[in-house]
Amino acid sequence: MKALLLFFFVSGTLALAGQENPWNNPVQTKTQLQVNELVQKKAEYHRLTNGVQDGYRIKLHFGSDRAAAEDVKEKSAARFADLPTYLDYQQPNFVVLAGDFKSRLEAFESLRKIQSEFPNAFIVKGKIKTD
Repeated sequence: MKALLLFFFVSGTLALAGQENPWNNPVQTKTQLQVNELVQKKAEYHRLTNGVQDGYRIKLHFGSDRAAAEDVKEKSAARFADLPTYLDYQQPNFVVLAGDFKSRLEAFESLRKIQSEFPNAFIVKGKIKTD
């Protein structure tokens, strides 16, 4: 019985001694500091750029008639509610753009869905809003 108690005591002590304290791990602490630094840099970047970056949108319409552009915007917003739609004025035309895509591939996937409703739609590069 004493041997059994001694065995459990020794094995328990060795098990506790073999574990590292995560708060004293210099690698983990350095990694945490690096992650925190990157998060702060990203927050600062978004503050400076107002959350805008290079990306892609889908151009649905462009023309000089504002009423036609507003109709296209409403039609797009009703049909594709998951895509944000923007009405912009690029002299001398009103332009209707949809989506905020970080990559051309993302934009192309949505373009394939949109082209059933807007067959002349195409992808353009531009500034997009980020989360």
